[in-house]
Amino acid sequence: MTQLRQHMSEDMEVRNLALNAQLSYLQQVSLFARHFGKSPDLLGREDIRTYQVYLTNEKKLSPGSIHTAIAALRFLYKVTLERDWAPEEVLPLPKKPQKLPIILSAEEVQRFLGCVLDVKHHAILTTCYAAGLRTSEAVQLKPTGIDSQRMVIRVEQGKGQKDRYVMLSPKLLEIVRDYWKLRRPKAWLFPGDRADQPITRGAVGQACAKACDLSGLSKPVTPHSLRHAFAVHLLEAGADVRTIQLLLGHRSSRPPPITCGSPPTRSAPHRAPSSSYRVRRPPCRRPPSLSTSELAPMARSGPEVPDIFRYSAKPMASSMTRRCRPTPASCSFSLACSI
Repeated sequence: MTQLRQHMSEDMEVRNLALNAQLSYLQQVSLFARHFGKSPDLLGREDIRTYQVYLTNEKKLSPGSIHTAIAALRFLYKVTLERDWAPEEVLPLPKKPQKLPIILSAEEVQRFLGCVLDVKHHAILTTCYAAGLRTSEAVQLKPTGIDSQRMVIRVEQGKGQKDRYVMLSPKLLEIVRDYWKLRRPKAWLFPGDRADQPITRGAVGQACAKACDLSGLSKPVTPHSLRHAFAVHLLEAGADVRTIQLLLGHRSSRPPPITCGSPPTRSAPHRAPSSSYRVRRPPCRRPPSLSTSELAPMARSGPEVPDIFRYSAKPMASSMTRRCRPTPASCSFSLACSI
């Protein structure tokens, strides 16, 4: 490890940057130095501009990927090398296009979850949908985080190193309990190949892709698609945007700028729609290692997002709403695309 790399790593550690951010920044700076074959402290403004043009025109990177590279170089030159540069002038950020996410309907979520064959994968993907969790948050769950008395799930050190509680529906609790009885996880609710390590995000993504192929859905499905579906289904059930933001772990209280579809009809706040949201597993091939009796509790039903609000989250949502400023009516039907 070079002295500059060690210095930058220490600068990130003392600022308590997330581990993934540290690894990403070091990788981006390494790619930058490798492109020129020189140490970054020997490179100047014109070299940085040349590298940005290379990423845009030759590498054809997306604006989001370029943002990551620019953030790493800004940290290197402003913090570690202490260059007296204006970051917005030397390292400008490309404008990101604003895109709406592709939303799965309730029936499509049913169909997808019904084709997740492995019990552990079915439980974790169902949790991503029914609790609106990021994949990075779901893989880090622990059995002690499931609070069946208060009907909440404790998310420890999610994105932004923040703890929060999310809703736990009776149906999700039943699915997680059935999974726990079969696998008996200890340290982690969803362990990986090694019991002392959680399942990786890559493994969850692979299970999601396999289930998507089996389901035959025309829409692309990723674990994050389930989080989008959670938010939109709650919005359609009558929840206000600010409450959804809190459940998703968003910090900003400003109404998001992008509208996702037409405003749903509201008859009463947080009221669940009809019971047609009941999730039944379609007739996909079952795992050969499990008997029919073991699969029966899992095959009966899945989560019902409106029922989560009806049975477990109404007091939680009410307490959250009381702590927040009311969302203007004109913005109440908008939803962030950066869920």
